[in-house]
Amino acid sequence: MAADRPTVDLLQGSLDVIVLQTLSWQPMHGFGIARWIQRVTDDVFQIEEGTLYPALYKMENKGWVKGEWRVTENKRRAKYYRLTAAGKRRLTEESRTWNLFAGAMAKIMTAASAPA
Repeated sequence: MAADRPTVDLLQGSLDVIVLQTLSWQPMHGFGIARWIQRVTDDVFQIEEGTLYPALYKMENKGWVKGEWRVTENKRRAKYYRLTAAGKRRLTEESRTWNLFAGAMAKIMTAASAPA
């Protein structure tokens, strides 16, 4: 991680949409999910196993992802997760909410006038 770039704790509720978006590309195992998120965010988001796996189990129980044991490229067994139809619907809903939130935050952070 770059010395001038702090890591960011994920906001409550953000992890689900991040993982669902990650899995929208292709099925992945937990380590691959965490590594992709870290890489694509230039190390800003670093998701620990103790955070990621409970979230994946929760999403699996809700029917948003489906897990399947496979052999990795390194010849190890790993559980690969894929997005389900319900997960795709949830991702669409969460994306709308997140885009509204991000747009509102951008307005606050770039406001040209002080609060009244």
